[in-house]
Amino acid sequence: MNKSENRIIRKIYRSKDIEQIEEKIAMLGNTKLDAITFMNFRIISSLIVFLVTIYVTNLGYIYAPFITLAYFYLYYYLLIQSPLKQRIKRLDREALHFFEILTLTLESGRNLENSLEVTVANVNSELSNEFRRVLFEVKFGKSLLEALEDMKKRMPSETINNILLNITQTDVFGNSILETMYNQIDFLRDKQILEIKGEINKIPNKVSIISVLFVVPLILMLILGPFIINFLG
Repeated sequence: MNKSENRIIRKIYRSKDIEQIEEKIAMLGNTKLDAITFMNFRIISSLIVFLVTIYVTNLGYIYAPFITLAYFYLYYYLLIQSPLKQRIKRLDREALHFFEILTLTLESGRNLENSLEVTVANVNSELSNEFRRVLFEVKFGKSLLEALEDMKKRMPSETINNILLNITQTDVFGNSILETMYNQIDFLRDKQILEIKGEINKIPNKVSIISVLFVVPLILMLILGPFIINFLG
């Protein structure tokens, strides 16, 4: 994108809005989405939806603003918000396994950077890919702390960001990295147990909803069926 195009785009969109979209897209990981392209297509497609609604429906001038507004926010949800939520779930699921392997590697006496190299070589996951990128940046001149700070900016998971914060603080203040990792693994295990208990507690509610929607009407039909038949007869 040349400078003249960039100036035009900055006049259409606020810098704050562009930066927010760029941050969200960065948190999606490996994606071909571009903030400007995303925002341009959303505006253009929303305009098309508006015009089509007016043309197709009899009361289009009434429906068009509401349908267009719904589409505008749905577009953002489907392309950014929903994938972001799914990625957070995946990263949180992968965290315990990754950091357990990292801790085992640290126990062998390696430093943090070498332990990360061994761990990413043996763990295949999205979280491992993020740490692989950290090591790539370190290889080309960044310090490990700088690379980890940059990783935090593109990491949507608050859980993993807290672990990264503890790791960097441990390195800065010279505390025991192993003790820090033991505490973080205990936290991840407790969090996982609580999430499983939460899912189990939701099961009765789901069963109750299914009963109300399907079982209760069927029972009422069986009970009232003969009376209805006699009444109609």
